[in-house]
Amino acid sequence: MNNKATKHYKRWQYQAPLGLVLIGAGISCIVDAAFYRYDGAAWWQWIGYGTIALTIFNAGLSLFVDAGLHRIRYEQANQ
Repeated sequence: MNNKATKHYKRWQYQAPLGLVLIGAGISCIVDAAFYRYDGAAWWQWIGYGTIALTIFNAGLSLFVDAGLHRIRYEQANQ
């Protein structure tokens, strides 16, 4: 592997699992915020929690997509 391919491989190697973990955590928090809403919690509690949950979920999606791009660049560098 050349230096450029190694850089992309390492980024893919840590971003993909971290993205998956954040996606799962975000979905879990979104569901939990929905339960807060339907249990009759104050609006500011479930909206605040839901906003944080969506932020976590979107961060996970961003990392996972970026990891996919690095995997593509790694494959292209090894051709």
